[in-house]
Amino acid sequence: MKRFHVHLHVDDLAASIGFYSKLFAAAPARVEADYAKWMIEDPRINFAISTRGAAAGVDHLGIQTDDGAELVELKQRAAAADLALHGEGATTCCYARSEKHWVTDPQGVAWEHFHTLGDIPVFSQPTAAEAPAAPRGKPVGVAVKPASACC
Repeated sequence: MKRFHVHLHVDDLAASIGFYSKLFAAAPARVEADYAKWMIEDPRINFAISTRGAAAGVDHLGIQTDDGAELVELKQRAAAADLALHGEGATTCCYARSEKHWVTDPQGVAWEHFHTLGDIPVFSQPTAAEAPAAPRGKPVGVAVKPASACC
């Protein structure tokens, strides 16, 4: 089963945690100095906020898979539809290790397809051979330009 993913950049993490905790009637599943994430079951969503963006608003949307086979299916579907794919492969970001790829919609909104493999104690871990940067979302309707940040 898949889970919808939304990542927002916020100006005030504490105020936003308070607001979304009330909105979802649940505390975040993970809180860091620059990040919070809720794993809501109804509706099934991975909702994340962070202070890492240049401007407040939607950073990117996505679909999180429960297993690697679902991720392969999403990648095959995107390739068959001739969507421009940016394969990131195994990576770390948002305090997690994951396998992922990206597509960008006609308005420039980045969509992340990913399968989480485990938690890590830092936002991201650089690798010796850094892959090209993934497309990054901007507030909805603004063109995406690649950046060095991850989800």
